[in-house]
Amino acid sequence: MVTTNIKPTMKYVVNFLKGLMIAVVVICISFFMVTQLFNTTEREEPVVIDDRPSAEEFIGKIAETARNLGANNDLYASVMIAQAILESESGQSGLGSAPNYNLFGMKGSYQNNSVKLETSEDDGSGNLSTIMADFRKYPSYEASMQDYVKLMRNGVSWNKEFYAGVFRSNTKSYSDATKFLTGSYATDSKYNEKLNSLIAQYDLQQYDSPVKNKKTITVTDGDSIGDIAEVYNVNVTSIKQWNQLRSDRLEAGMQLNIYHY
Repeated sequence: MVTTNIKPTMKYVVNFLKGLMIAVVVICISFFMVTQLFNTTEREEPVVIDDRPSAEEFIGKIAETARNLGANNDLYASVMIAQAILESESGQSGLGSAPNYNLFGMKGSYQNNSVKLETSEDDGSGNLSTIMADFRKYPSYEASMQDYVKLMRNGVSWNKEFYAGVFRSNTKSYSDATKFLTGSYATDSKYNEKLNSLIAQYDLQQYDSPVKNKKTITVTDGDSIGDIAEVYNVNVTSIKQWNQLRSDRLEAGMQLNIYHY
C-alpha cells in the first residue's frame, strides 16, 4: 500500500497563500500611498480672479454727478455717495445693478417701473426682520441720483420739509446730515456710523468742494500708484476713483487724471 503525507503539503499551501495575500495587500497600500503623494505635490490651487468692480471704480462713475447735484441743491455730495455705496453695495446688489439702477434703496415706483425684492427692516433697536417690498426701477444711475435729490429737496407728501435736516445750510458738517438720516431715511440704528466710516475711508468729503485744478499725467515705467499719490499730495483711493481703476496696478503709458478740490 502506498501512503501520502497530505497534512504537511496542505499546511505549506495555506502558508504560501497567506504570504501571497499579505504581499498583495502591502503592494496595494504602497501603490495608494505613492499615488497620493504625487497627487498632493502636483495638485495646484485654483486661481480665482476677482473681476468685480472696486468701490473706487463705482465711486468714479457717480462722483462728479453727485458733486454737481450736491452743489446745486444745498446737499452734501459726500453723504450722497456714501449712501449709494452702502445701499447698493457699490452698485453690485441686485437692486443697485442693471437693470434696476436703484442706488438708494428707494421704495415705490419710478415712472410706473418697480421691482419686488426682499429687504431687512430694523425696528430701531437693532432687531432685523425680512419683508417683501416694491422698489423703484431706474434707467440709469443718474436718474436714481436725481430722484434721490428730488426726495431730499421736496420731502414727503405729509411734510415738505421732512429732510431739511440734511441741507448744508442747516448743518455744520456732513456728520450732522448723516445723524439726521438715521431714523428718518433708514431704520438702521447705526446708519450714520456706517456712512461716516465710508466718507472717511474713501475721502468722499473732497466732492463737497468744487474742482480747483485738474491735470493729466502719463505713467512712466516703474511708477507706482503710491509714488504718484505722494508726489501730487493726494490719496491712493482718490486716484483710483478719478480714473475708475479696479486695482493698484499701473502700466507705462497710462493716462491718469489728478484733481485738487
